[in-house]
Amino acid sequence: MSINSAVQDKIRACFQDMSVYKNPTQNKFFASISIPPYLRDWMIMRFADDSGKVNLGEISEFVKKNIPRKKDWELLKSSMINDAQRVRFLAKLRVELDVRTGEGLFCLPDLGFPNRKHEAIVSNRVLRQHRKEILSDTETWGVIEFEWSPFGLSGKEGDGAIYMTDYKPFQPYEVDVEYFQDARKEFTLDEWVDMLLLAVDYNPAGFLDNPQKLTLLSRLLPFVEKRINLIELAPKGTGKSYLMSQISKYGWLVSGGSITRARLFYDISRKTPGLVSRHDYVTFDEVQTISFPDIDEIRGALKGYLESGEYRVGDYRGVGDAGLVLMGNISDEKMNESTNMFTELPYAFQESALIDRFHGFIKGWDIPRMRENMKAEGWALNVEYFSEVMHALRNEIRYRALVDDLLDVPRGADTRDTEAIKRLATGFLKLFFPNAVSSDEIAIEDFDQYCLQPAKSMRSIIRKQLHVMDREYRDTLPDIKCVS
Repeated sequence: MSINSAVQDKIRACFQDMSVYKNPTQNKFFASISIPPYLRDWMIMRFADDSGKVNLGEISEFVKKNIPRKKDWELLKSSMINDAQRVRFLAKLRVELDVRTGEGLFCLPDLGFPNRKHEAIVSNRVLRQHRKEILSDTETWGVIEFEWSPFGLSGKEGDGAIYMTDYKPFQPYEVDVEYFQDARKEFTLDEWVDMLLLAVDYNPAGFLDNPQKLTLLSRLLPFVEKRINLIELAPKGTGKSYLMSQISKYGWLVSGGSITRARLFYDISRKTPGLVSRHDYVTFDEVQTISFPDIDEIRGALKGYLESGEYRVGDYRGVGDAGLVLMGNISDEKMNESTNMFTELPYAFQESALIDRFHGFIKGWDIPRMRENMKAEGWALNVEYFSEVMHALRNEIRYRALVDDLLDVPRGADTRDTEAIKRLATGFLKLFFPNAVSSDEIAIEDFDQYCLQPAKSMRSIIRKQLHVMDREYRDTLPDIKCVS
């Protein structure tokens, strides 16, 4: 029996209700109808037979009945307006507050509605009960009920609007973190690494070696640890955008364009917190194409936030738990830790004091380019369950205490280097050894190899780049070791 088969058997045995059979051909079908992976896996679990296979015809009928497409919207409107019916379906939703009226206005991006402002209104009851879920900058999925009223905001007949009268967030699983932690004991370390890869739609057999696998999984650090700030430069086609945008609904991907301080931190005019207070991580994808209207303003705000998680905009003081991830492409000739690779970043980030606040660097060139044999096939954890577990692990504080106990830090060690290494090591501990409660439950050699050394390696590249940018910075790290 291959390791991959053994892993899949253990996944089915330990996570029977949360495992799903992944098939690249099926995945292409779901991608073609704009179904995200977490919703995809839920549907597969619902319709799969005992072998994990699904009838795509049944899926198509379910989607047709419950997830209307743009061409269906006019008929739905007719049911509401002409037949006085309420309609209910599963949809992608976005809500914002109208500053002038104080009303919640919704948008159904996949249906192209509304065409005009104030045609789509959230009822006061729904806004009051579900404010936290729906007033997110992200587009979220939910089961939503609508009805038409001939009296819109003006209260006058002839000023009709469609009202959202009910909302149920799409969160079909109750996550038992303790069960997930205990299940780790049933897997060897190599098997657990492969389980993680399968969970995020990768086939472990497509990687040449363990270092390639661990480099890919280091992208998950912001999923499990609060305020981890990373930089990754990689060749094109290594799956950066997919992992950061499709696996977790708690993250947010910014792909190109201009980013304001208001959008990132706090919008004074709308009185709404920005991306860092609403998400687990914010990724600047294609970072070379991102610009900032006021570079000095954004630098100042970023320095404060990356250091402490706090920000100030006008009289408003806010906090956030989101990590900031910069992802960009790099050419072969620029892949050199001893030269200034950060000339690839926007000018706003080409300042040593700002770069010092990023905890680690991911060498994306160590991750293979996406190939067909790297796509998960077989039994795996479903994406929605796994993303919920990772989100829950962010609030587990015992891991950092364990890292503090396991590390011997020289008294004269640089504070930022020490904090970066500890934070990265804590993230790796959550990923690879979630069952560890005390030092007795993890071999010190495993912690050193899978947590401390990768953390030091990721921080060392930041340190080397700082030295290249500004000779005031040394190019070496403090000699942090595991306790003997």
